[in-house]
Amino acid sequence: MAESRLIGAYPVIGIRPTIDGRRGYLKVRESLEEQTMNMARSAARLFEENLKYSNGEPVKVVIADTTIGRVAEAAACADKFRREGVDITLTVTPCWCYGAETMDMDPQTIKAVWGFNGTERPGAVYLASVLATHAQKGLPAFGIYGHDVQAVDATDIPDDVREKLLRFGCAAVAAASMRGKSYLQIGSVTMGIGGSIIDPDFIESYLGMRVESVDEVELIRRMTEGIYDEEEFRKALAWTKEHCMEGFDKNPEAVQKTREQKDADWEFVVKMMCIIKDLMNGNENLPEGCEEEKVGHNALAAGFQGQRQWTDFYPNADFAEAMLNTSFDWNGAREPYILATENDVLNGLGMMFMKLLTNRAQIFADVRTYWSPEAVKEATGYTLEGKAAEAGGFIHLINSGAACLDACGEAKDENGNSVIKPWFDVTKEDQDAIMKATTWNAADFGYFRGGGYSSRFLTDAEMPVTMIRLNLVKGLGPVLQIAEGWTIKLPAEVSDTIWKRTDYTWPCTWFAPRVSGEGAFKTAYDVMNNWGANHGAISYGHIGADLITMCSMLRIPVAMHNVPEEKIFRPAAWNAFGMDKEGQDYRACAAYGPLYK
Repeated sequence: MAESRLIGAYPVIGIRPTIDGRRGYLKVRESLEEQTMNMARSAARLFEENLKYSNGEPVKVVIADTTIGRVAEAAACADKFRREGVDITLTVTPCWCYGAETMDMDPQTIKAVWGFNGTERPGAVYLASVLATHAQKGLPAFGIYGHDVQAVDATDIPDDVREKLLRFGCAAVAAASMRGKSYLQIGSVTMGIGGSIIDPDFIESYLGMRVESVDEVELIRRMTEGIYDEEEFRKALAWTKEHCMEGFDKNPEAVQKTREQKDADWEFVVKMMCIIKDLMNGNENLPEGCEEEKVGHNALAAGFQGQRQWTDFYPNADFAEAMLNTSFDWNGAREPYILATENDVLNGLGMMFMKLLTNRAQIFADVRTYWSPEAVKEATGYTLEGKAAEAGGFIHLINSGAACLDACGEAKDENGNSVIKPWFDVTKEDQDAIMKATTWNAADFGYFRGGGYSSRFLTDAEMPVTMIRLNLVKGLGPVLQIAEGWTIKLPAEVSDTIWKRTDYTWPCTWFAPRVSGEGAFKTAYDVMNNWGANHGAISYGHIGADLITMCSMLRIPVAMHNVPEEKIFRPAAWNAFGMDKEGQDYRACAAYGPLYK
């Protein structure tokens, strides 16, 4: 649907139809050819019809030229897959096969095996055998086996198999999409925040990405020397003047900027956004003589330091951060960028994970304040109801910078429900409604002496969301936290009262996690009390199960989650690392280590 902004092809899924290689008088192999290839075609259709790359195109799927019964056919399939750029393989079979001869032996592919549950042939026996061989060779693979026996001529994929196939495919495409791309840090560490202390080894070893760095002064150089796309800048500025409504200025009148200074700030922040886009992905329309700048840094995600060296002197990056993370701009709907405020690379990578899984714009926020029912009652007289009451309170998510504007909830689905849509489904009506719900308030001079504008909106709707945090722990490595829950809608006067207790000019979201009454999910308080950092990345939808599957592919253990156990899907080898799911994950990730070590 849109041209990729990045260098490098999207990952391809390869389907490997394996078969019983025995021929002879009974024609065992011949009797299975049609059924085996039909399984492969069904899986390919499922992926092509349901999975999309981040640019909106359907995933590419290739099938081996023949069924695979012996090692020569496995080698021919591997050769074809190398030429086709296959990063992900699904082996399918309804029968017994020679496991070690027919299995995918490429250590770099992400693997799954679907064994048909039928009584005519021992597909389950092959599945168990080849998964054991995968484990024995240190090549983890996901095992997929339907709950119910199917007839030999069945063509429909059972719902439980379908769910696992799509979870595997979605997570594998997301994981493989990171390979060879960059994280671009513009600046460095913000105010001593640990998340903005970048760890190149983690990014290289676990994600297959590289770290690119430029100083913030590069923006000033490009502004000063005219190294930007003048036509795009003028178009962006005109759109901004038409669609971005200024809000109130909270600063004391004596220090407020003049109208002339505010207009100059608008030009500055719009130009910042144009240049940051160019830094991330290049721009062929830059002036002649700027060949180096035209190529960009092939960045799948980026972060901007801002505070304080920049923001004490120049207008902040809130406009650039918010608009780049949003699913549209002056060119209409387009794939959201990932730009982390305060260069919190760990939160930016969390946003990147979820964008690749959902193709939706992401929210960056402080996990700022827990509000108990008692505190809300004392401050406003209001008794919590619904999700907030069930959670024993809620968490205030608020930050000046990188929350996508889609988070206001003004886009609606076909039933009128608030939603953050995949970017390719965002309509002109959605864009207009989102912009009308957003004001741009003069930056708080207490935080941002250089001025600028912060987006301001209220997530005034109940929507299912997932909040995550990627953390690095010395001696342990990376771990991920996951909290599924909902944004909540409070009465206007209640929301207004408690919002004013913090910065009233920043985007505001109230979050109630799904609680269990135990451990880290006993109440909303316990979720916040167990959260690993001051920031969280938030995506529309309950996607915790997809994240768990993807993290197992990346060898990142999940430290805390509220995903139902029956939804957890990891490689079969994880079962050999103990009986408790959490312990299995830690031990397996440690044993296998990062993919790109």
